[in-house]
Amino acid sequence: MRPPTRLARAGGALLLAAGLSGCLSAYIGPAPDENTPTAPPSAQPGPATAAPTGPAAVTVTIGNFQFQPANFTVRPGGTVTVVNTDAVEHTLTAQDRTFGTAPIAPGATATVTAPAQRGPYSYQCTFHHFMRGILTVA
Repeated sequence: MRPPTRLARAGGALLLAAGLSGCLSAYIGPAPDENTPTAPPSAQPGPATAAPTGPAAVTVTIGNFQFQPANFTVRPGGTVTVVNTDAVEHTLTAQDRTFGTAPIAPGATATVTAPAQRGPYSYQCTFHHFMRGILTVA
């Protein structure tokens, strides 16, 4: 036979549980009546997908070893046209290499498609690393 202290502990736990039950009902309200029909919860709409805010196409000009504009916004999948007005080749290449142009000869034009994922993308010229900018997909 076990000592009575174990029964006292078990009884104390039951009293504690009963006490918590009473405390919780004060916060969540009384239990529903079995005979009262309950309505199903209303359907909550899912998160809305924001419409694109950036333009569908942007033109970036390279001149004097600078991107103009260096920072710009385009919608997901939008077109970026890059015009090289410098006397040397340049590229417009994402730092993580997710997008980019081939070398663009002086006087030539290239296009690149913006990523589908929204957010900022740092880019640079692979020949001249000091030439940098941020393409924001929105």
